[in-house]
Amino acid sequence: MARVKLDAIRKVYDNGVVAVHDATFEVDDGEFVVLVGPSGCGKSTTLRMIAGLESVTAGQLWIGERLVNDVAPKDRDIAMVFQNYALYPHMSVRDNLAFGLKLRKLAKSEIRERVGRAAEILELDPILDRRPAQLSGGQRQRVAVGRAMVRDPAVFLFDEPLSNLDAKLRVQMRREISALHQRLGATMVYVTHDQVEAMTMGDRIVVMNAGRIQQIGTPMELYDHPVNIFVAGFIGSPSMNFVKGTVGPGDGSAGPRFRSSDGAFLDFPLPAPLRVALERHAGRELALGIRPEAIQLAGAVAAGSGGIVTAAARLELIEPLGNETLLSLHAGEQALVARITPRPLPPAGSTVELELDTGRMHFFDAESGEAVEA
Repeated sequence: MARVKLDAIRKVYDNGVVAVHDATFEVDDGEFVVLVGPSGCGKSTTLRMIAGLESVTAGQLWIGERLVNDVAPKDRDIAMVFQNYALYPHMSVRDNLAFGLKLRKLAKSEIRERVGRAAEILELDPILDRRPAQLSGGQRQRVAVGRAMVRDPAVFLFDEPLSNLDAKLRVQMRREISALHQRLGATMVYVTHDQVEAMTMGDRIVVMNAGRIQQIGTPMELYDHPVNIFVAGFIGSPSMNFVKGTVGPGDGSAGPRFRSSDGAFLDFPLPAPLRVALERHAGRELALGIRPEAIQLAGAVAAGSGGIVTAAARLELIEPLGNETLLSLHAGEQALVARITPRPLPPAGSTVELELDTGRMHFFDAESGEAVEA
């Protein structure tokens, strides 16, 4: 296996559109790194530059100890799994797995051994003589992964490989690819627009937007410590709630207060750990971010490090999901989503009292979008 290093990689198309702006990150040997972001953010372009399917406009791209900017895709020792599987319809599963090895003129015994090993790991033995048209979507995807495996590459590249599968099968294939990574100890770079895939599969995640890297970190680092509003809103499902407001003077010893822009929904003393940092933003518009699970109905949550803030809201919609319930709420013009444990609830349309854990609040500069750090 090998390390992948991108140093200020830039991609500019002939029409002047900049698809990727100075991307810099490393994928360690044996690491599983996920590139995630909305459509058009540059994640697939970045992956295609690693594969050699797109040229690099500027910067340096290393695989192992080799600078590969001008190395042909076939000579980069990588294997790529595509969204559309790209299987040969007239060939059996066995022949699809073996085709690339035959082109490399490997010995027949070596081909049989590699195909047999991949088929055993991916449980393809019962379908080796079938053609792609006779396979389910999950089976086709396993064949595509197997075709990459038999090459024994230095780096595996996955370009949204699960997008064409139904929800249940996506969950199954997520587990299978993660298990495969653990079994092979392979270096993998995986592209997806699905943040749930990113959170559940990646050792580290690279969040991209508009061609720029927003943040790199482990799944929980991104979830607990987003560096800006984009990352905070993109990572997590349901996404983080945001409330616009400002920091103003308080009364007596309570210190400065955060007041929501509507002047009615929230009005509370600033949490002590962030008080100094937030005071520097006095008079400027802020965005308070809070995860759905940090909003509970009155009496259902223990005080966090900063205590509890109460607020009234109208219960608009109840979505029971078995192990949890999602509540859609409105307080004036402010829309919120809360995630609670199942419990008896008043009917939709009722006014309920909420408790917000200030120890789990995030604050962002509304103009720049950057997080306000303690």
